[in-house]
Amino acid sequence: MTPLLARLKTHVRLKLLALALLPIAVLLPIFLGVTMWHWIGRLDDLLIAKVTSDLRIAEQYFLKIEEAQAQSIVAVGDSRQLAQAMGEGEDALNRYLADAQSSMGLDFLIMDALGPQTNVPDAVRELLEASAAPSLSGLIVATPSELDRLGEGLSERARLSIVPTSGARPLEREHEDRGLILWAAYKIEGADGYLFGGRLLNRNLDVIDRMNALIYGAGSETPSGAGTTTLFLDDVRISTNVRLFEGDRALGTRVTEVVWHQVVEQGQPWLDRAFVVNDWYVSGYMPLTDVTGQRVGMLYTGFLEKPFADQRNGTVVALGLAFLAVLCLAAPLFLRMAREVFAPLERMTSTMKQVEDGNLSARIGTVEAEDEIGAVARHLDRLLDQVKERDEALRDYADHLNDLVDQRTQELREANQKLEDTYAQLILKEKLASLGEITAGVAHEINNPIAVIQGNMELLRLGLSDEIKSEVETELDLIETQTRRINTIVGKLLSFSRSGEMSDHSSLVNVSEAVDSALVLVAADLRQHKIETRRIESDVPLIEIVENELQQVLVNLFINAAQAMSKGGTLTVEVKPLAQGGKDGVAILVHDTGPGIPAAQIDHVFDPFFTTKQAEGTGLGLSISQALIERAGGNITVESMCGRGTSFSVWCPVASFCPDEE
Repeated sequence: MTPLLARLKTHVRLKLLALALLPIAVLLPIFLGVTMWHWIGRLDDLLIAKVTSDLRIAEQYFLKIEEAQAQSIVAVGDSRQLAQAMGEGEDALNRYLADAQSSMGLDFLIMDALGPQTNVPDAVRELLEASAAPSLSGLIVATPSELDRLGEGLSERARLSIVPTSGARPLEREHEDRGLILWAAYKIEGADGYLFGGRLLNRNLDVIDRMNALIYGAGSETPSGAGTTTLFLDDVRISTNVRLFEGDRALGTRVTEVVWHQVVEQGQPWLDRAFVVNDWYVSGYMPLTDVTGQRVGMLYTGFLEKPFADQRNGTVVALGLAFLAVLCLAAPLFLRMAREVFAPLERMTSTMKQVEDGNLSARIGTVEAEDEIGAVARHLDRLLDQVKERDEALRDYADHLNDLVDQRTQELREANQKLEDTYAQLILKEKLASLGEITAGVAHEINNPIAVIQGNMELLRLGLSDEIKSEVETELDLIETQTRRINTIVGKLLSFSRSGEMSDHSSLVNVSEAVDSALVLVAADLRQHKIETRRIESDVPLIEIVENELQQVLVNLFINAAQAMSKGGTLTVEVKPLAQGGKDGVAILVHDTGPGIPAAQIDHVFDPFFTTKQAEGTGLGLSISQALIERAGGNITVESMCGRGTSFSVWCPVASFCPDEE
């Protein structure tokens, strides 16, 4: 083979490989990148939505504690035991209050008349004196002296050493001496005073741990140990289950200045990722206000970002590895298929070149392929044999004439030579022209199966995930099936006696199998839109139709249904026998649960270029589908009602002849 032919061979194969792999190598990474970018954004939105929900639960739980505490104090204030203790004297009253305080889990419970020697904090006293309501509750920030008046040891328990925290606002003091108190007061009927009780939230780990268990306990989607809750007094953690590096609770640590400024100063919730003590958390902060309406602290919920980031990064890596695996598997497959297609053609090209150079004994030889290309190669060898036989006969006849007519020997030899040259050139030109048409047709029609390959590779790409890795084998099998169609398409064009394109021939088709094949092709779209597929099967006879055309119609209907149910739904496919116009037939019913087609548009859905999706599609899908079904002797109809979905009915007559089934 000449260097020119060798270069041509390499060029054609590389071109075929490029046509097959470039869409995968270029479009697939772009699509994966856009998909991952969108998915990561959705994941971040979901995390923020979750922490928002967690923060709302924490807020409701905190209000529930406040309400329950207030109801408990009201119940004590209205109890006969309190009235009896008040009647028995101060000692009995103090014992009863101490028992009630212990049973309710309060840090203090006192009777106070709000006089000059009152133990109630000043802000609460002013509120009680100004209010006519019998019962009040809320939060209050108490000074060390006010804490000492409320209960022994409360000021010491409230005192926290402020831990230097990166990103916190500048602060000169080294301790937090104030206490955040959840209180409730109830005016005692018949007595000049209030029953005043509550609990100190500084170091109150029982409240914060129960809140954390409620939000991030068993059944939560958050990994165990990743969720945390915290109460802040101003910007200092006074009760938390956030841990320091040594495992101790991060009491006394502070929130960053940017968070404190937005939540405490501006009164706006913070819903975003934030660095909490020693790690990044998806965090939610909301302001806490005291009885006077002043913002005095924050309520926090959040969970570690790392487990979700690791899962996200793992998914990205898995998709990247899967993409590389697809390339590694696809390249050898396409090279092998290209070699099988072009090897016989290259041998025919080489043989014709030798014949053109005058070697009439050159032959293609044995071709193992049993397809149409192999048949053409063997037919070409037989033609060359006939050419050689005729050439030899002409030469013998010329020699005989030369012996009989000596005077015309020279003229006959010249005429014979001219005839031989002309005849050989005509045959050669005719066969080379035919071969050129065949080769051009083969190169053109190869694009159709390649398009199918690309579509199925798109399915493989869309379907690939951690949960469905086992489906990769199925997609590869589908690629092999479609690429084998290349030989069938090429064979339909290789004919010396006909010109023009040939259509696929009708065959006996099993409708259920055709539906299965179409559902495989659109499986990725259905999964992407979270669409459930429901099949209703009946025993039906075979129909006579071009199988690829029926598959095209079904795929178009399934894709339209998936686009109509972009937010999920149910796709119902029913196959059943149905007679129309006195003819037995098979009906394929395709029903979706989408929004339906308006009545004003239902009569135009089969019109060419009509579409309800203004930014998508060409509007030719249903028009082409109708033409294909009507060509097979059937019909396609549609019914739709807004809000109840759309139903398409494809009806085809049964085959006029069905082979006996054993």
